[in-house]
Amino acid sequence: MSDAPVTQAIRHHLLTDVIGAVVDEPREVLLDGRHSQAIRALLEQRGVLVFPGVHFSHDEHVAFTRTLGGYVSDYEDGSATDISIDPAGGSTARYTEASFFWHFDGYMNTVPILGSIMCCVRPAPVGGDTQFCNSYVAWEALPDDRMAMIEGLYAVHSLAGAQLSVEPEPSYATFQEWRQIAHNTLPLVWTHRSGRKSLVIGNTATNIVGMDPLEGLDLLTYLRDWATQDRFCLTHSWSAGDAVLWDNTGTLHRATPYARDSGRLMRRTKLAGEEPFSA
Repeated sequence: MSDAPVTQAIRHHLLTDVIGAVVDEPREVLLDGRHSQAIRALLEQRGVLVFPGVHFSHDEHVAFTRTLGGYVSDYEDGSATDISIDPAGGSTARYTEASFFWHFDGYMNTVPILGSIMCCVRPAPVGGDTQFCNSYVAWEALPDDRMAMIEGLYAVHSLAGAQLSVEPEPSYATFQEWRQIAHNTLPLVWTHRSGRKSLVIGNTATNIVGMDPLEGLDLLTYLRDWATQDRFCLTHSWSAGDAVLWDNTGTLHRATPYARDSGRLMRRTKLAGEEPFSA
């Protein structure tokens, strides 16, 4: 898809050669939905869109999400989700620390969410940036022999894989809790309906089906290291009021570490998935 129609429809500037753009439109224009198609097209091209200082209220955050596609809430009342690692914030806070490692969202689903919109309510004074890498471009840049090697391979993804990054020596009871959350077997290379391909990797991936465990871990480590090179990545340093939209089907993301008592508070909405994982 050419950039030209998008450029004419919505004001923006690029952040790197391969990932990210800043959308230069005021909040009221974003909320009325006139540029929803252009935003979707730009998201497909750039993977991550930054809306600096828009200061969406909770209801505006949800409303903006609805202009872009199907809205998915974690709650029956349709509210957005607060993201914090402060233990006072609830029992899920300890799971959130796994977000310090590269991942995508929705590994357990046949159709993963299309994307997320994160708004910064309160940034951390130190750390707490969000980093993204373009898993389309990372695939396209792979050496030919690596491409040939990994097409057709599948990896097992699980919550245990992610949580072992944070808690490498859990109690057996804790490990059993993790195992209650569904695991999934996904292709290493996702062939999208558009014809483009992206890598499906991250900290939830624990092993390659049919491969010696160490050989599989070697391959997963190589692919993660390859995909997260600086040339494929973007770091967003948050200010209060920023909103960032990212394509969950073509990027990985992680937060840089920050203290549990930092006060960092983010609010997230999700766009419903539109296509299943496919080899």
